[in-house]
Amino acid sequence: MSNPTTPVLEPDVGVRTAVDPARPWRTVVFNDPVNLMSYVSYVFQSYFGYSAEKAHRLMLEVHEKGRSVVATGGREEMERDTQAMHEYGLWAACQPESGSD
Repeated sequence: MSNPTTPVLEPDVGVRTAVDPARPWRTVVFNDPVNLMSYVSYVFQSYFGYSAEKAHRLMLEVHEKGRSVVATGGREEMERDTQAMHEYGLWAACQPESGSD
């Protein structure tokens, strides 16, 4: 049973960070110890329709830097792309653009 003199603390909803719906989002693919580099290039070509050269460049960025921004756009589209990368077996995340990358 609660003490009637104990104040009930309500969460301060003003503290939550608001996400600007117009803010661009990105799909980031991360390096993993499982997938072959040729497979990652294949995924970028087949899903995004990138040229072999662009897919290879993004794959090398994933391999050498540990991650690569492979697409940018609206949140729903980037969530869809991220889910597709997961379905191909790649490690990926949907993130808001930070402006500092």
